[in-house]
Amino acid sequence: MSHSRIGVVGAGTMGQGIAQVVATSGLEVRLYDVADGQLSRAREHIGQGLDKLVAKERLSGGERDEALERLDTTSKFEALGDCDIIIEAAPESAEIKERLFRDLGQLSRDAILASNTSSLSLTRLASVCERPERVVGMHFFNPVPVLKLVEVIRAEQTSDETVGKVEQLAEQMGKTAVPIADSPGFAVNRLLVPMINEAAFLVQENAATPEAIDQAMKLGAAHPMGPLALADLIGLDVCLSIMEVLQEGFGDPKYRPCPLLRRMVAAGYLGRKSGRGFHVYQ
Repeated sequence: MSHSRIGVVGAGTMGQGIAQVVATSGLEVRLYDVADGQLSRAREHIGQGLDKLVAKERLSGGERDEALERLDTTSKFEALGDCDIIIEAAPESAEIKERLFRDLGQLSRDAILASNTSSLSLTRLASVCERPERVVGMHFFNPVPVLKLVEVIRAEQTSDETVGKVEQLAEQMGKTAVPIADSPGFAVNRLLVPMINEAAFLVQENAATPEAIDQAMKLGAAHPMGPLALADLIGLDVCLSIMEVLQEGFGDPKYRPCPLLRRMVAAGYLGRKSGRGFHVYQ
């Protein structure tokens, strides 16, 4: 893997984090997005992230500069054609991801195609590709440079060789790969997001304020962050999407999205990225 080039599709929060970690692990990374402005912002944010590591003495100035040299950005889709592994970090939409995987599969028959989807079926994504055995899930967690977990999701079609290579990549990135079956929400989000949804029900019922809920879970359950502050960090639109996937996938009413969560998303109160969610941010 030492001479591989890794492609990352999508220069949003997750794509930026993945690209930063790839670059600091000694691998070349090509970050693709359709918007040149987003790519410029991504390079700026990655630079700021590396500066923080230098300030904390986790990275030297020379290592920061070398990591930035390994980072390439492009708005040309065909530029991903020479990447060995392509990690998709596009918005959590089945339509968008299926179109991307179909196009990526036609662009490169040899590349491993990994999705950072937080809840969608890898088996379904693999089915649109000419070589479905090369499709796998690599679910990173936000903030990517900090959190060590990568859920590795095997589709029904995924080969052992593909799983082995992405586990090797995760290790080289300083992550811990945990194998998870292709089930709605996988493991972490199937446990975590329903808790967030239940916290939203508590707010809707005036049982407790967001501040009280977060404080209670930090002090009473030793959580480093309360569930509603975490929801704001993840994005309420993402939380709602995951709940909808769980409800559709299992057909169980316990996964019904909280109406308050739906209203907040409709109002544009998406959390940190919009400046307001269950809490207000500057």
